[in-house]
Amino acid sequence: MKRIFALLLLLTLALAATGHAADLKKLKVGYLPTSGHLLYFVAKERGFFQQEGLDVELVRFTNSGEGLTAIKTGKLDAGSFGTSAPLVFIDKGSDFTIFGGQMGEGHGLVAKPDKAERFKDLKNFKGATTGAIRLATGDVVFRAALRDAGIDWKKDLTIKEFDSPAAVLEAVKKGSLDAGLLWVPYLTMAEKQGLKVVKYSGEVIKGHTCCRQVALTATLKERPADFEHFLTALLRAYQYYLTDRNGTVDVVAKYIQIDKADLLKDIYDGHLQVSPDPHRKSVLQFWDFMKKIDYVTSNEAIDKRINTRLYASALAALQKREPKEKLWKTLEKEFKGGDPELHIKAH
Repeated sequence: MKRIFALLLLLTLALAATGHAADLKKLKVGYLPTSGHLLYFVAKERGFFQQEGLDVELVRFTNSGEGLTAIKTGKLDAGSFGTSAPLVFIDKGSDFTIFGGQMGEGHGLVAKPDKAERFKDLKNFKGATTGAIRLATGDVVFRAALRDAGIDWKKDLTIKEFDSPAAVLEAVKKGSLDAGLLWVPYLTMAEKQGLKVVKYSGEVIKGHTCCRQVALTATLKERPADFEHFLTALLRAYQYYLTDRNGTVDVVAKYIQIDKADLLKDIYDGHLQVSPDPHRKSVLQFWDFMKKIDYVTSNEAIDKRINTRLYASALAALQKREPKEKLWKTLEKEFKGGDPELHIKAH
């Protein structure tokens, strides 16, 4: 009798688990191989997506262009692929909407030690050959800074575009590039391979946005509740990132295979900003930077392509669920207060 009862109990639990899994809403989400996308990794591995009613499949891409093309063609529901890249796609007619954040800053310029001193001053870029990942946010940051320093990046230097940060890193090591732009964790990897980080993107434009949450406008309209729950899970992942450094590093190490000590430095040394906030004002300013350097040419009213309602709803839901949690009140204050002005400050 006991054996039959035990079997019935196991069968009941199995059926309950199957039913719960069937109730989960599926989302296919794209990411890049960067520690800056840790909110996805934490939300997945710590079960936050599932607890918010979602079955999220994470799909890795090499660069932003590939990921955004997958969203555009319906192969992905959403993804986090820079700030400049989705804005370029919008400029060319893609019906994308930015609805959340992921990371900010996190880019930098690397060079061999004997050339590092030269590139500390942006005016010394004249005559140089540099490399960047196609459509990368850091590329726009440095082009905007070069323009501000009086350098015509179209005439005064050569900028070669690559498909991956690994390719840029290798080209700098071989000497075919004088310097190259990378993102985390490739900056740390470059240092371990004998290169120098000459300048971080946050030293050029402090607090600039990078990877935004992007989806087709129609997809967001069709599934607002699912994406609100998605952002709720990311907010919980952000809370975890703030409170458990070792746990966060352990999770990220499953997706980014470098030494955990390097990951800890990479994530928490102050050159990477993490936040699920869409940072509407910063995106608008970034659009203006892109227009000034002729990276985009349309007169699109980009403000219409930023959805802040979903983030506000997710934050409100967490405040109602956990009224004593100070973090949610702090984030609400930051969200309502707006982003600080972005300024190009390094020459």
